Amino acid sequence: MRAGLAGICDRCGQPSLAREPALLDVGRPQKGETVVVSAAAGATGSVAGQIARIVGARVVGVTGSDDKSRMLERDLGFDATVNHRSDKLREDLAAACPNGIDVYFDNVGGRVLEAVLPLMRTHGRIVCCGAVSQYDSAGPAPGPAGVPGQLIVKRLRMEGFLVSDYIGEWAQAQEQLAAWVAADELKVLEDIVEGLESAPRALIGILAGDNVGKRMVRVAPDPA
Repeated sequence: MRAGLAGICDRCGQPSLAREPALLDVGRPQKGETVVVSAAAGATGSVAGQIARIVGARVVGVTGSDDKSRMLERDLGFDATVNHRSDKLREDLAAACPNGIDVYFDNVGGRVLEAVLPLMRTHGRIVCCGAVSQYDSAGPAPGPAGVPGQLIVKRLRMEGFLVSDYIGEWAQAQEQLAAWVAADELKVLEDIVEGLESAPRALIGILAGDNVGKRMVRVAPDPA
């Protein structure tokens, strides 16, 4: 994190880049497979989607606006995108994933997870990273339709993780990520809000989905 900037994570306040080994370890995307990433324009989703693309998967992002979708396809190399605000979310996902979904990197839970489950391929993998759809609710929502039925019938693996699970791999992960950034294979998106007084509004904005990439609050001038 740069001097003068305080980061606000989409999920848990931990370094976004340090979490991405879970995509490869839990999701295990293979060349030619279809990977769907929710909150795909956020700090975590944008990196997870790009890593899936780097290993040769076909990547579909789920976002909250058409502008974000266009950015992901134009700038980050996503193969397709869908808007989770669509009244036809499941149909849109099915059209974007005509051969089904092999890996789902889930940052939101809720309605998007429910739409994804019927489209998962046999022996698909669901990586549970976050549940941002419930962070500002009074209590947890009921489990999505299709659990456990879809998991059993399709022999799906659904696994959560914590960033601390990979603490021993941070240095190696950061080295690999830095190499991808240096080679222009991976772009890191930053969304900077000015002033510590803006921190509450910045956090509320994340819950509303108005950030693109890593939202940070500039609390002091950058060093000269």
